[in-house]
Amino acid sequence: MTVAPHIFVLSALGIETALRIKDGMPDVTIHGLEGRVVGADVPFGNFGETIRQQYQAGHPIIALCSAGITIRSLASVLGNKGIEPPVLAVADDGSAVVPLLGGTTGVNVLARQIAQILEVSPAITTSGELRFGTCLLNPPPDFQLKNPEDAKKFIADLLSGKTVRIEGNAPWLSESRLPLDETGELLIRITSEEVTPQNGELVFQPKASGDIAFAEPKPGRLAVVGLGPGDAKFMVPAVKHELQRAQDVLGYETYVRMAGPFRSDQTVHMTDNREEMQRARHAFELAATGRSVVMISSGDPGVFAMAAAVVEALHESEDPAWHAVELEILPGVSAALAAASRSGAPLGHDFCILSLSDNLKPWDIIEKRIALAAEADFAMAFYNPISKPRPWQLPRAIEILRHHRSPDTPIVLGRDIGRPGERLQVITLVELVPELVDMRTVIIVGSSLTRSFERLDGGRWVYTPRWYGKKPVT
Repeated sequence: MTVAPHIFVLSALGIETALRIKDGMPDVTIHGLEGRVVGADVPFGNFGETIRQQYQAGHPIIALCSAGITIRSLASVLGNKGIEPPVLAVADDGSAVVPLLGGTTGVNVLARQIAQILEVSPAITTSGELRFGTCLLNPPPDFQLKNPEDAKKFIADLLSGKTVRIEGNAPWLSESRLPLDETGELLIRITSEEVTPQNGELVFQPKASGDIAFAEPKPGRLAVVGLGPGDAKFMVPAVKHELQRAQDVLGYETYVRMAGPFRSDQTVHMTDNREEMQRARHAFELAATGRSVVMISSGDPGVFAMAAAVVEALHESEDPAWHAVELEILPGVSAALAAASRSGAPLGHDFCILSLSDNLKPWDIIEKRIALAAEADFAMAFYNPISKPRPWQLPRAIEILRHHRSPDTPIVLGRDIGRPGERLQVITLVELVPELVDMRTVIIVGSSLTRSFERLDGGRWVYTPRWYGKKPVT
């Protein structure tokens, strides 16, 4: 197990069992429900939200509660079973260990380990494993199954009565109860050579460990991904998959830490936020050697983020190895869209997004764009609105807006949406002052048609209708 499991405890009885497990597995982290559990490593208030965050981060889950509670809590984030971490339910008193998810990622191995610590029998229900005493989908860490997509039919054929022969050295199968026959209809092949699996065949290959000949040849790949605003539930499944498969992870330190934790076999390269082009070139250098590389941005990688730098670095390069890299840019939920969704639909009609930072473009261009967008009656979202070195720019932007917008124009201020400490405010243009804003705030400015009204919780809904001018007859 390369990623340490996380235990979730909901009761005082459960913490005793959790501590027994931790005695045998010191790397685990125990999460305990606030107000009920004493002695946990980390307290939590919302079980569903916390367990989903750890599951999406790739941590094996050991839930000391009913299987039903666990499955219902994770249902909305279940995806590719080939990369999901193991999930188990363990009885509060330690009397039962039940694997729930992760048959291809070692859940039964983990169940047996926990059951041995608790001195009980694991409730393994996988037909093939029960009958044959081994999980063909889950070889030892130093081997990999080349064609896992064929394993389901292969195991079904074994269960229906077909026999199997083994070619090569497979010591982990020596104690299995496979129906071995030198003339078996099915074949398990263990080889370091590059072969194409045939019908009725599973191919296992040693993983590289100093000898490159044993590595499965792969084309270099660079995926530029957006994490969304921060909460793991806003991250698209394709991005989670890329984070799981990556050998190298690059990005600004804050964003890399948001995406983690990472496995011990993944190499993390964290750099300063001002080193975008160097970071992009480094990513291509790694991917050009055949490695799988992920470049991390927050929000959407194509909105004031790393996608532009990566494509620019490729454009400037004449290295054929860089151009041979499989480059994919995966979208994310941008800060403007996250803040808009929290407040209603302020970007429901035509809108534009502007950065108020003049680090990469002149301030006079920014002023001109604000004025023209305001004159054209766009709703607007402002990124990078203010910082200590440039405290005067936001007041100037507000001055321009007030020249074109009425004082009661709705303004949405979203700070750290999707992260701890999230704050959302709905005010009017006349109330907008720089003291309400910092660098981590996105400002949404309504158009002339943007409306606001009270919510039952004391806040306000904001929306810009889809129609413009005369309201259509319905």
